[in-house]
Amino acid sequence: MRQQRDTLKNPQHELRVFRIRALMALVVVLLLTGLLGGRLFYLQVVQHEVFSTRSEKNRVRVEPLPPTRGLIYDRNGKLLAENRPTYNLTLVRERVDDLDKTLSLLVDLLELPDEEVKAFRERSRQRQRPFQPALLISDLNEEQIARLAVNRYRLPGVEVEAQLLRYYPDAELMSHVLGYVGRINSEELKRLDSGNYAGTHFIGKTGVERQYEEQLHGKAGLRKVETNARGRALRELDHTDPEPGKDLTLTLDKPLQQHAVELLDGRRGAIVAIAPQTGEILAMVSVPGFDSNQFVTGIDVASYRALQEDLDLPLFNRASRGSYPAGSTIKPFMALAGLREGMITPGETIYDPGYYQLPNDDRRYRNWLRWGHGRVDLERALEVSNNTYFYSLAHDLGIDRIHDNLARFGFGQRTAHDVHGQGKALLPSREWKRERFGESWYPGETLSVGIGQGYLQITPLQLATATGVLANRGDWVQPRLAAEVGDEPVPVELPETPADIELSNDRWWDEIFSGMEAVLSGNEGTARRSGTDLEYRLAGKSGTAQVFSLGKNEEYNAEELEERLRDHALFTAFAPVGDPQIAVSVIVENAGGGSSHAAGLARSMTDFWLLERNAGKPQEVGDAAPESTSSEQGEQG
Repeated sequence: MRQQRDTLKNPQHELRVFRIRALMALVVVLLLTGLLGGRLFYLQVVQHEVFSTRSEKNRVRVEPLPPTRGLIYDRNGKLLAENRPTYNLTLVRERVDDLDKTLSLLVDLLELPDEEVKAFRERSRQRQRPFQPALLISDLNEEQIARLAVNRYRLPGVEVEAQLLRYYPDAELMSHVLGYVGRINSEELKRLDSGNYAGTHFIGKTGVERQYEEQLHGKAGLRKVETNARGRALRELDHTDPEPGKDLTLTLDKPLQQHAVELLDGRRGAIVAIAPQTGEILAMVSVPGFDSNQFVTGIDVASYRALQEDLDLPLFNRASRGSYPAGSTIKPFMALAGLREGMITPGETIYDPGYYQLPNDDRRYRNWLRWGHGRVDLERALEVSNNTYFYSLAHDLGIDRIHDNLARFGFGQRTAHDVHGQGKALLPSREWKRERFGESWYPGETLSVGIGQGYLQITPLQLATATGVLANRGDWVQPRLAAEVGDEPVPVELPETPADIELSNDRWWDEIFSGMEAVLSGNEGTARRSGTDLEYRLAGKSGTAQVFSLGKNEEYNAEELEERLRDHALFTAFAPVGDPQIAVSVIVENAGGGSSHAAGLARSMTDFWLLERNAGKPQEVGDAAPESTSSEQGEQG
């Protein structure tokens, strides 16, 4: 039994097994120690610079410094767009533990209305550069700032930043021409220079603000700050100042702009005034306007919907984008085309029985005076706005020559130098109709264009521009809104200016001017009631633009039509003749005859500029347009 027990226990074997296991354990420990040492060597020696840089980046944060946006002034140094200090709510997503929870807390603290919550949450998720703050709310009030300060410990990554915010002292007066700035959206973020717009939350959306965005914005700066583990800035290590945007001085005259708005008196319409010799846009008004300050901070849903659904289209810039039939305001340019092409001479007359007929066509294209004007020459045709004369002239010219001659004055083109979003309207041609409708051009359509109807469409800006070129005797000066960008004046002669219009006989300009002066001063002038007691030579032309076409045997009766179907009233003018200082175009939508409802406004604009603004007299709004005579009420085309 004892011998058996001795056999079961073998100390030598157990010692050998122990030694083997100990050796294996030692090898494993040495290998692991070697791996750990190697890893430490790799991290601390080989990768020293890499991790040193990462550590430095965690300790040092680069923060963008947005530039101060340039200010905008009128020609007299009156401030039109300024920057006011405000407090904005921003959020850095990378520093927020639970984004949904944080947003819900902010909604409760700020008591945001339900219709604003969706937009609020979308702004928090808008694509940004890493660690760049997203703008949630602009222009916080004192109560909101206090609530956020009390709950700051619950809102990591949320900051209240003091910044300058755009403000328009005359928001509605200048709404269309200046435009406005608004929050940068995701599409704009893709095309912008991310470095230069780092820290910037606003960008020009429309008008001058958008046209001169690059100059007004400036260049961003930066600063390096040391931070703690919570990301709070401890001290500034380096600083590069931002370059502020350039101030902008416009050619606009604020008192004249205000005068134009008061003349329209809430009626839908537009007025544009240009200095012909310099191209300076003195006034550019579209009524109704809107409060552009609402768009800076972010207009609420209800207010924006109300603007969009308003039948008067307050967001639409009628002055530069509105397309209207030219009516009889096109006749001076048609007359000049006839002289230039040799189709008429100043003293040549035609007989007007009250209508015009195309060869081999029994349809009668009627003059606005149904019994006709009898014998009319060029000057009288302009004075009484005779349609028959211009039907005949249009037929002789043909649509091709009409198109080419009207294009020389800028119709159908974007000719203003720096008016953002300006429309081309429509100068029809054979090719245009073939491409648009797949149809041939008909002679009757040429007659309609000859009196400013049919397919022909113009903008008030185009009409004022063309009138300025006419006043300059064909010398082209491009209209412009900017007088100075920073300290650099905008030149009068611009490289993209169209070619001047030359005539073989310079006296033809005087023939056109005589006819346009007779419109206001002649015994039969359609706008003679608006031309009484003139202290300077004023040339003008009225126009009445049909909103819809009448049937063959139908007669126009404004009293039987709803207001928005009535004719538009137009007038274009320049003064003084011989030394033009101002060219004006006026359109009043659905007002009726241009002589009775637009001529008085144009006269008041020229009076204000020549007699009050330049003479230093008190600035008063002119009297309302006088009642029309029967000839003024009847003018058509």
